[in-house]
Amino acid sequence: MSESDVRRGRPGYDRSGVLAVAVAAFNEFGYDATSMGVIAERLGLAKSAVYHHFGSKSEILESALDDALSGLEGVLATAPDAPAADRLEFVVRGAVHVLVERLPSVTLLLRVRGNTEVERSALARRREFDRAVTELVAEAQAAGTLRADVEARVAERLVFGMINSLVEWYRPGGPEDADRLADDVVRLTLDGLRTRPRG
Repeated sequence: MSESDVRRGRPGYDRSGVLAVAVAAFNEFGYDATSMGVIAERLGLAKSAVYHHFGSKSEILESALDDALSGLEGVLATAPDAPAADRLEFVVRGAVHVLVERLPSVTLLLRVRGNTEVERSALARRREFDRAVTELVAEAQAAGTLRADVEARVAERLVFGMINSLVEWYRPGGPEDADRLADDVVRLTLDGLRTRPRG
């Protein structure tokens, strides 16, 4: 963008700005139905300006999906050295925060169906995340801190089914922030899975 364009007030976008606008378009129209022309029009730029930041629409999708997946993987990687049930709670709370903080990219992740190599790679990474969480559930069950009458994979799916449903109704700026949402999810899922001493 030239200095004269800046003086005229032409909007400028860095890579993250282009990505945000593109992800919003993908979520609104669907990835397949969103062309680079649509993205450029929303940005108020020529297509060449979009290509300055991203070489293709597929590269935009890959960046968006990586944003969501890196957040989830980062939660797993930073789980404390603690009993499995505590690590599981940490991951559940962290996943809620990732969803709230990266809502557009997580929404996009949850809508991919594996139609392209980029989508298939993202789904493979998501399956690996799910597998790691399932192992945490199984470890906590083996330790006796989570009830064992619910199969570990089913428990993981139920917990993350609730977390993932947030993309359908959660809107930033509402009465519940990420901490409150995480508290609610833990109460409604993990608390129901915890074993309790018999009275």
